[in-house]
Amino acid sequence: MEELLKFAPRPTGAGDMFQLLRDGQPRTRADLAAITGQARSTIAARIDLLMSAGLIAPAGEASSTGGRPPVTFAFSPEARIVLAVDLGATHARLAVTDLASNVLAETDAALAIADGPDVVLSWVADTGEKLVATTGRSLDDLVSVGVGLPGPVEHSTGRPINPPIMPAWDDVDVPGILQKRFNASVLVDNDVNIMALGEHRTAWPAVTDMLFVKVATGIGSGIIADGELRRGAQGAAGDIGHVAVPSAADVPCRCGNVGCLEAVASGQAVAAALAAAGLDATNSADVVTLVRGGDLAASQAVRQAGRDIGSVLAACVSLLNPSLIVIGGIVAEAGEHLIAGIREIVYQRSLPLATQHLRIVTSQARGQAGVLGASAMAVDHVLSPAAIDALIA
Repeated sequence: MEELLKFAPRPTGAGDMFQLLRDGQPRTRADLAAITGQARSTIAARIDLLMSAGLIAPAGEASSTGGRPPVTFAFSPEARIVLAVDLGATHARLAVTDLASNVLAETDAALAIADGPDVVLSWVADTGEKLVATTGRSLDDLVSVGVGLPGPVEHSTGRPINPPIMPAWDDVDVPGILQKRFNASVLVDNDVNIMALGEHRTAWPAVTDMLFVKVATGIGSGIIADGELRRGAQGAAGDIGHVAVPSAADVPCRCGNVGCLEAVASGQAVAAALAAAGLDATNSADVVTLVRGGDLAASQAVRQAGRDIGSVLAACVSLLNPSLIVIGGIVAEAGEHLIAGIREIVYQRSLPLATQHLRIVTSQARGQAGVLGASAMAVDHVLSPAAIDALIA
């Protein structure tokens, strides 16, 4: 860490200096002065400001080289709390975290996004307030809310844009609605983007280039490139579910087009195909249950879905050259059938150079990926240098 800091831009304000302490490692005033090149008096003044805001605290004494041991200071993530919200097509998961995205309390429930913004966001606000209360904290401690939605989102405004499975949600001011209930900043993004962020931060922080692919009611991906989440010009990057595939040439998709990957390989599409064959399957969870129960037709259908997804991911590998592809979403819980189909096609169709060190794995964060990513998004916003400088001003 210290080696990297040698080549980083030198901090100019308290907010910039605070970034050096976000990793949780205790540092002395002398350490910070050496890293930043600033006077000890300047460092001391900024430490006092950050301590008065509750963002850092004394963390014991460093080893002495003679004389009185110097005091170290470290980030205090418990100073404030964040509400993280992960909304899917048919589910909702909420968590209250500290400023290091450690989960303090969480809950989940069946909730249909198609019920509309009034119903869904009222439930989120009511449940969020109750969840904060269970932690023993108050809403005064809540500084930010992070929300993931199962559709395209214009990240700069937090508004959904023509979301295929979210009737009545188009251009809804989600941040504005939630800010009326919470006196805190509200950040909104696509659900797969926040899952990618959560998976990256918690399980693969050293990986600079990865794809996170969610296979559930729909299909989407989040892109981490050069260590950062990439949303694209309008926030639509990674929407692989609506890439055309030859095997789906005449199959209508709910987006209005035909031939989309999601129309043949999503959990909902597999469930519909199995139901047409006489099996008891109405959704992704039913598909997983059938596969885990040893049903051969379900296993074969999931394996084929993996092949179809792999055909699109092979192109993504050639374009983006990730070193890691993480498969998440409820259908990924069906065992090795899905990921085996994906690996089969990706390794077969991609160039050897692109797959030489490529790993394709299932999610480690699993169901928590969304709320962990929503928390990270919200925390990054409130702990940015500009936000810290504004807070202590």
